[in-house]
Amino acid sequence: MGLDETGAALAAVAQRVGPAVVGLGAGWGRGSGVVVAPGRVMTVAHALRGPEPTLTMGDGRRVTGRVLATDIDRDVAILEADTDEIRPVEWRPESAELAIGRPVIALADPGGSGLRATPGFVASLGRRFRGPRGRWIRGAIEHTAPLPRGSAGGPLVDLEGRLIGINTVRVEGGLILAAPADADLADRVERLGRGEAPVTLQLGVAVAPPRAARRMRQAVGLPERAGLLVREVDEDGAAARAGVAAGDLIVAADGRPVEGTESVHAALDALVTGEELVLTVVRGTEEREVRVAFDAPAARG
Repeated sequence: MGLDETGAALAAVAQRVGPAVVGLGAGWGRGSGVVVAPGRVMTVAHALRGPEPTLTMGDGRRVTGRVLATDIDRDVAILEADTDEIRPVEWRPESAELAIGRPVIALADPGGSGLRATPGFVASLGRRFRGPRGRWIRGAIEHTAPLPRGSAGGPLVDLEGRLIGINTVRVEGGLILAAPADADLADRVERLGRGEAPVTLQLGVAVAPPRAARRMRQAVGLPERAGLLVREVDEDGAAARAGVAAGDLIVAADGRPVEGTESVHAALDALVTGEELVLTVVRGTEEREVRVAFDAPAARG
């Protein structure tokens, strides 16, 4: 595709999708969003600073949005806002066919400072990044379309203007990772749009990674063990009620070795409502099992 063709495609997509792009907050560094349905705006959860953010709509209006629900661990949120006659972005998750080298266009309105539209290419697929609370988000699209600060939450589209991702984080080298606009995200957005925020189980601990845990145990003369070292415990959290204390080493979750925080997250996500999580912990040189129960107040992230 030559420069003239690229420019024409960029202009066409900006004209078609630009009105659906939303500025989040006021000023640089806040965020962007996109109209996905009448009265509904999707953005990234980490860009929110309150329940009623100021939104700059693609038609120039400034309105007050209302957060309907957020999925912090997947870094997505749905806002309710007066979208008037703005046409939502076209989104057909089942038709998305991604490949390295595919041309893409990234759009944003950083903090309501004006529409940005930049071309690029898919650089990599199946990437992962950590959400706001440290859980891995998988399947991300890495692309080369440059974006300024405050673009997180804006759409990544193909040359037909169809949504294929939500720009989320900048990685080393200036490349951007976008959460894929797949069937899973579509389902989450539908539920969030109904105000159904997911319930995520939390232990209520701060941990050191295995490498740091080994160093810390060695420093105090304890045998080396693989696991997560508990550095802090929320006194009102589920782990504290089960007897987990700072200095404990979590070596297994439901009988499976703990190789990192994702091991614990996977065990938590696999629990059925009402089930307990069995942790194997080492305190000093003594190994024991603790059963962690989750009630409604502690379960919500």
